[in-house]
Amino acid sequence: MVGRQRGYHGVGFGGLSAAGMGPHKKQFSMLLPGAVHLPHTHDPARNALSLGQPRHGAELADALEQMIATYDASTIAAVIVEPVAGSTGVLVPPVGYLERLRDLCSRHGILLIFDEVVTGFGRLGRPFAADRFGVIPDLLMVAKGMTNGAVPMGGVIASSVIYNTVTGKAASGAVELSHGYTYSGHPLAAAAGLASLDVYVSEGLFERAARLEPHWQTCAHSLKSLPGVVDIRNLGLLAGIELGEDPVSGKAMARKVYEHCFEHGVLVRPVANTIVLSPPLTIGENEVETIFATIEAALKAD
Repeated sequence: MVGRQRGYHGVGFGGLSAAGMGPHKKQFSMLLPGAVHLPHTHDPARNALSLGQPRHGAELADALEQMIATYDASTIAAVIVEPVAGSTGVLVPPVGYLERLRDLCSRHGILLIFDEVVTGFGRLGRPFAADRFGVIPDLLMVAKGMTNGAVPMGGVIASSVIYNTVTGKAASGAVELSHGYTYSGHPLAAAAGLASLDVYVSEGLFERAARLEPHWQTCAHSLKSLPGVVDIRNLGLLAGIELGEDPVSGKAMARKVYEHCFEHGVLVRPVANTIVLSPPLTIGENEVETIFATIEAALKAD
């Protein structure tokens, strides 16, 4: 299994093995053997303060070729990536990167998995990141936005090739895939999922996110000249404001910004020294401006 550095796929046994976030791994003992990792795409030297997708770094996908040469493609089951890495601080894929991964996987008979727990259901102004980038994986993982996060629910969407392979191998009358959980198909989660889908359609929330993206981007990058701002990354209604050290205390600034925002009625998420922003899709322009004005005040506060 090929994951990626700074990738996050939960803290279950398999997902943690494929993930590439060291602080999470060190808290556990032995994980799945045979998991290797592509380099991450964060390249502030070339891509700092990019508007949307950064221009440099598509060639980082070619590290998969080196892994294939080392291990042989027949030993690699799949490559799993987040189209936009969220929990590590919003890492947006360089132009052409996902396309190159898709081509390499297709040429060598390796499955490509998109973890769209963060990007799915309108976060990037389209139903899925796969739609936004025009890159179709073999397996697509979903959760969170599937039920508006109100009730736990997740799933995996499979290509017709994988679906037909699994069902075609099953014995007549047998369960095709003996996979499930105690609460699989829970009626409350199913009802929440159906209700969320109805709201997405009736209120046009995916389209709303797409319309708001330019304003969101402008407001996010209005912070670029403020003290302590190292990088700003954005796509759809996602943004990461990477900070440096407080010139007074010498400490990372993200926690201080988080506390200031919380005290002033704005909830942001500090991840290491990055402020991660992922607002509800119902947000309006005035609320977008309030978020970034509050962050600005936090950065300017003593």
